[in-house]
Amino acid sequence: MSAAPRVYCYGPCSTCRRALKWLAERDIQPEVLDITLTPPSPDLLEQALIQLGDRKRLFNTSGQSYRQLGSERVKAMDEATALQALAADGRLIKRPFLVTASGQILTGFKEQEWQQLFSS
Repeated sequence: MSAAPRVYCYGPCSTCRRALKWLAERDIQPEVLDITLTPPSPDLLEQALIQLGDRKRLFNTSGQSYRQLGSERVKAMDEATALQALAADGRLIKRPFLVTASGQILTGFKEQEWQQLFSS
């Protein structure tokens, strides 16, 4: 069996709890990290941006940190600044933030995407 996936979560987040339950139902035991205490590194966030192809998929646009920052400010950021902002405040990051042992990354919990990733 390959190494466990890493899932960056936030305890009170119902989407994170649903994702962890989905993994548990499939006997997948991830390493779970609190995204507010240990956010993904700028390098990991850059890998996610490359894989996902859209900076918007990295931001938790419904979160308080994002609202405080403001969507116009986020849109005006260059890539490096956006990645630094995300790495500095885990609450800005769309969660759960999943990293498989092979380095594949997903943000948020869309069951179909996760099913596809774990069945390949």
